[in-house]
Amino acid sequence: MSYIDDAKRKFDALKDKKDVIILSIESSCDETACAVVKNGREVLSNVVASQIEIHKLYGGVVPEVASRNHILAISECYEKALKEANITQDSLDAIAVTYGAGLMGALLVGINFAKSVAYALNVPLIAVSHVHGHISANYISHQDLTPPFVCLMVSGGHTALLNVEDYCKIKMIGSTVDDSVGECFDKVARVLGLSYPGGPNIDRLAKLGKNNIKFNYHLPLKDTFNFSFSGLKTAVINYVHNIQQKGEEVCTEDVACSFQELVTDELTEKAVKLLEENNAKKLVVAGGVGANSRLREKLELACKKIGVDVYLPVLKYCTDNAAMIGSMAYYYMKNGIGLADLTLTAKPNVDITIG
Repeated sequence: MSYIDDAKRKFDALKDKKDVIILSIESSCDETACAVVKNGREVLSNVVASQIEIHKLYGGVVPEVASRNHILAISECYEKALKEANITQDSLDAIAVTYGAGLMGALLVGINFAKSVAYALNVPLIAVSHVHGHISANYISHQDLTPPFVCLMVSGGHTALLNVEDYCKIKMIGSTVDDSVGECFDKVARVLGLSYPGGPNIDRLAKLGKNNIKFNYHLPLKDTFNFSFSGLKTAVINYVHNIQQKGEEVCTEDVACSFQELVTDELTEKAVKLLEENNAKKLVVAGGVGANSRLREKLELACKKIGVDVYLPVLKYCTDNAAMIGSMAYYYMKNGIGLADLTLTAKPNVDITIG
């Protein structure tokens, strides 16, 4: 029997297994991560090897540098994940891996490692969307959370409003037409002279500033659920350059605060609008920008006013990690999707819609 035939038989059998233990791998950008997750909700281990200090030297992620460091870190992350979970390889029911979206070279490191382990252990290989993983971070942060709900996706690569009707039934309602919100934060941080990653540094700096700057900017796409951050990014950059060209000092704290207020206002207002139109009772936030303290504050206040429960991921699950991939892999399996063979390859872009 070929690997894929045996894997399919075992994959189908997992649907009826009481306890399913999945080892998951995430390497889409600059975090090498391995985790062991039981039944989609219980995290037995979650190991992350960060490359932030390396990429700070370059002011952002350098794809080839990221790939090389994934190669150096992945075996150790795998062994450490098993050790912290206090299990052996023989206890694993499946291997899950992020296949997209992300940096091609970085993804391939995780995928090839996952394929090797799955083949060696003769267990199913489950290909998981990084974007769906961010949603699933909330299933391990909030044990009581179940679909349906509205999701605000705010990550380095994606900004979107989604209707999550079931674990594997997700519909796109609106998305960014240009820069993602995470990308916008990073680019504004760079012009302010802040180090990578930009988002957390703007968040910290904004707490020291005032919302007193009017950028030459008009909010686009007001009457839609789509987002556009390119114009705001350009307006902030032009403002800073104009001040500098006059020989004046830029108050970076006020720029950070004023910029952050505009971004978080737009995200909050459109999320609330969709909640009200759908008569939804749950809002789930997913992605790295979900760690932004001002966004969390605004969403909690706005949802309280309209009687909606808001679910925010635990901070360590906001950024890239493998536990969220293991969680989503479980629900893929339960719905009979995601089984991959040894020809699996990386995809820099993936479709968020599913089901």
